[in-house]
Amino acid sequence: MTQYLSKFVVALVTGVLLIGSSTPLLAQSGDKERERKTKETVAMSQQVYEQLTELQELIEAQDYAQAEVKVRDLRNKKGLSDYERAQIWNITAYSYYLQERYSDAIDAYDQVLAQPDLPAALQQSTLKTKSQLMFTQEDYEGALVVIRELMAVIPEPSADVLMIEGQALFQLARYDEALVPIKTAITMYRDQGQKPKENWLLLLRVIYFEQKDYEKMLDVVKELIAYYPKDTYILVLAGIYSELGDTKKQLTLSEVLYEKGYLNNASQVTNLANLYLLHGQPYKAAVLLQTEIDKEVVKSNERNLRLLSQAWYTAREDEKAIPPLERAAAIAGDGELYIRLTQSHINLENWSEAAAAARRGIEVGGLKRTDQAHIMLGMALFNQKKLEQARGAFQRAGRDNRSARTSSQWINYVDSEIKRRDLMRQEVPNYQPRERDELLDVIEGGTN
Repeated sequence: MTQYLSKFVVALVTGVLLIGSSTPLLAQSGDKERERKTKETVAMSQQVYEQLTELQELIEAQDYAQAEVKVRDLRNKKGLSDYERAQIWNITAYSYYLQERYSDAIDAYDQVLAQPDLPAALQQSTLKTKSQLMFTQEDYEGALVVIRELMAVIPEPSADVLMIEGQALFQLARYDEALVPIKTAITMYRDQGQKPKENWLLLLRVIYFEQKDYEKMLDVVKELIAYYPKDTYILVLAGIYSELGDTKKQLTLSEVLYEKGYLNNASQVTNLANLYLLHGQPYKAAVLLQTEIDKEVVKSNERNLRLLSQAWYTAREDEKAIPPLERAAAIAGDGELYIRLTQSHINLENWSEAAAAARRGIEVGGLKRTDQAHIMLGMALFNQKKLEQARGAFQRAGRDNRSARTSSQWINYVDSEIKRRDLMRQEVPNYQPRERDELLDVIEGGTN
């Protein structure tokens, strides 16, 4: 409202200058037409000007109560011109605005507009200010009506006026209509060699977002970055690339932002980790997650621990994949997580741990393929030489037709191992020492 205050002061000063230059002409001239024009120009007396100046000082000192008393007395003064009444209501509206009495301020501006023969400049500034105040009241329909009244009396509305219309239409969710004045205002600035205002471009960006027009939104954000470079806009740009399915560019931008310290919340970090996984960089994903979990930026919940384990597992770091997976499984009580844990232990040939995890997964249940869990249990048991237990696990797997063939093959192999084991366990007969072979004696004798 400081701009409004400066305009008000200019209006008062202009009134004094007009009085000083025009009054002598009025006194000396007998020309009726010249007298009429001069009366139109002489808008404010010196006495009213001084009283308005005093009111302004009271308002600036925030002595609103005293100002209201004086302005009420001034309004009741006889012989006021229409312009003087308009300016009295004008400063009244300003006082109400500073007190955040917005409804009273709007009513006061209505009184300004009600005065006859209102100068065009005052009419236009009042309509503009009134429309802006109606925004504070969230009366967007009313603001739209007022700003269009203003546009009707302006031959070529300025970019600022067009933006008020666009903002009102935006608030009413009339996005297609809002685009017209907003884009026109921005183009006007560009044509004048000026860069569009940041909040104008932001408004245009939001409209395209609401319309899910990400291609046009992309152009606006690139312009924001060019005129008002901020890392937050680069983050938005990364999000747009995500919506457009260009995850490679999204990853490139997100990685830069992370390195510069602008990705600092859990969702941003986990999103970057997922991008690493998507583009075949699981080790980077794992290191990122582990770092941010250690820093407690990312919570050690089941979801994030599962993602960390998956990253280590995909990076073929089975040993590192196990601790977070164990924690995730314990937190979630998820049978599938125990089966994934089983696989990691199998990869490391941790047969005892693999069997325990498989049994726990089967016990918890909710498995997509219980038959495969029994196959894995059977393998773990087999490698511990627990052949009968392994055979039982493979038999249970074979009850599912999908694993019948694999189960049969394993059972045959286990059975052969059982036979071999049993054969090795058989006692060797005790042979009695034999007498010296007579043939050997003959041979030995013949050689002597």
